[in-house]
Amino acid sequence: MKQLEDVIEIFSKLPGLGPRSARKIALHFIKKRHTLLPILKDKLDILANNVHECKICGNYGESDKCDICKDDKRDKKTLCIVNDVSDVWAIERTKSYNGIYHVLGGLLSAIDGITPSNLKLDKLILRVQNDKINEVIFALPVTIEGQTTLHYIAEILKPCGVKITMLALGIPVGGELDYLDDGTILNAIKARNVF
Repeated sequence: MKQLEDVIEIFSKLPGLGPRSARKIALHFIKKRHTLLPILKDKLDILANNVHECKICGNYGESDKCDICKDDKRDKKTLCIVNDVSDVWAIERTKSYNGIYHVLGGLLSAIDGITPSNLKLDKLILRVQNDKINEVIFALPVTIEGQTTLHYIAEILKPCGVKITMLALGIPVGGELDYLDDGTILNAIKARNVF
């Protein structure tokens, strides 16, 4: 059935879903078509029409400014640079950071054709200078692309005289050495703290 296959194909393109999971979800929606499908359709319409990219940081919100950028209680002098909106949400779940964000929307990658012009760097530099940012925290993936992006942006920001930091690297809580990769152990040894 073409209509069902089309929906399965769309679902299978979602992160974390393969063809089998997509098929299960599509079949579940058909079984619950009278209760779930109208709700899903309404919510997707609302999402499409009412969720916008924040013009300041790149997060999502219901207006041109996200809730974080609107919040006057946030530390507007500490800026955390992240790859994606999901990284903002991950940090916010910890309730341990009270600064603001800058979402790059990608990482430098020659293979994927992502160059500095794709990363909103002009906007970042203006924010650091105009908002008199005291500290820039890099919360980028510990991958070749993430580290390349970090070093590239850090070099650009040096003339601004801003303090540049990055998230600590090392052994995760509950991690056992025997199960960790060599790079994680090496970073943990290099970034060790006084006890």
